[in-house]
Amino acid sequence: MNWKQIALGPLQTNGYVLYGDNKEGVMIDPGGDAKRLLTFIGEQEITIKGILLTHAHFDHIGAVDAIRRAFHAPVYLHTKEKDWLTDPLLNGSGLFEGIPEIKTDSADIFISDETPIKIGSMEFTVYETPGHSPGSVSFYVPDENVIFSGDVLFHGGVGRTDLPGGDQDTLLNSIHEKLLTLPDETIVANGHGPVTTIGKEKEINPFINGFGW
Repeated sequence: MNWKQIALGPLQTNGYVLYGDNKEGVMIDPGGDAKRLLTFIGEQEITIKGILLTHAHFDHIGAVDAIRRAFHAPVYLHTKEKDWLTDPLLNGSGLFEGIPEIKTDSADIFISDETPIKIGSMEFTVYETPGHSPGSVSFYVPDENVIFSGDVLFHGGVGRTDLPGGDQDTLLNSIHEKLLTLPDETIVANGHGPVTTIGKEKEINPFINGFGW
């Protein structure tokens, strides 16, 4: 599997295009810049078969409908955020001055547990990792040694919890109980900033060192 990190939208949110040798692909968090994103996908001759959302904050969903329409690809989102794509107050775009309100069509497939997701030749282990938002999920690909964590865990930091539905204790529990149990060499491909690893965050992240790692 190949994967490409692309900074998208007003907050330069990391979106990820994943694809195999057969050029069938998956888009994780298409946050904006639809034209540039579609140009890249077209240049690589990738056919997007599914769109995975780690959560539905506005900076992760700006190009959802453009990618969905271009490829007739279903959108996957946790059921706890089922109304967020259509509601700017829930997805946050209606809360900040200077941010255009973002509305998309509802998701096509709702995640309600940690059942693995298979899209084409790709399979993702699902971890429910709430705290940054109530329906935050992380997508783990063991064979590639990478987890796509959205805004749960960053290099030297963790996701904010001051938006609707956020809770710091819940977030830290998600990190401790789900992400930190992965092998230290696991790559954390997150929603903002550089990728990191589980082992690196155990060493340097001040938000999780209190758990005794």
